[in-house]
Amino acid sequence: MSKISDYKLLSFDVYGTLIDWERGAVNAMQPVLEKAGKSDLDGKYIMAKYREFDSAVQKESPGTKYSELLTANHAKLCEKLGLEKPTPEESQAFGDSVGNWPAFPDTVAALKRLSKHFKLVVLSNVDNKSFAASNAGPLEGFQFDAVYTAEDIGSYKPDPRNFEYMFSHVLEQFGIERSEVLQTAQSQFHDHHPIKELGLKSCWIYRPESIMGNRNDPVWDWKFDRLADMADAVEKELGEA
Repeated sequence: MSKISDYKLLSFDVYGTLIDWERGAVNAMQPVLEKAGKSDLDGKYIMAKYREFDSAVQKESPGTKYSELLTANHAKLCEKLGLEKPTPEESQAFGDSVGNWPAFPDTVAALKRLSKHFKLVVLSNVDNKSFAASNAGPLEGFQFDAVYTAEDIGSYKPDPRNFEYMFSHVLEQFGIERSEVLQTAQSQFHDHHPIKELGLKSCWIYRPESIMGNRNDPVWDWKFDRLADMADAVEKELGEA
């Protein structure tokens, strides 16, 4: 496959790629930050502290729903930030906040453009209820061709089982081979490195303002700052621009 338009299906990470994970999580931390008089704490600092333990927790608890991990991680993050221990209600609110995390401004329009040329599926580390809330709200009810979540699979990316689950299902549902799938994501850790280890290609939606999932040794086959830029490139390849 020498062009993006040669592929038949785009497999999307959602949180960090389509949804602004970091802004959403920082917004959800505001009640405890305001209570502690630290509402001006830098968002990137907060996310850097969260990143210190997030991946390890997912690996240790592959069968736990994402919203439940967020609820448990809230107390850990508060401790890392030097805040007092949150109440169970405060932690639960953080865990339930996923559906309120905002989409990036270009996301929905770009998905609509890309859907003219590809099957679009979700391969996310989230739970079904949280994704449904995101899809109904910030993603404006966009109709993906399929949705595969960590809750369905029983493990979290970068575990190769998640990708193998997606490959087997798109072959069964759409007759599309793994070589015809382009992983499209922001996270180097969760998506690009594992897909390269499987011998396949990826498109990096860089999101320059983001830090979650970054690595010092990035790999990719195509790279764009925004999903809209990828849609532009596809339309240019097809002579539609």
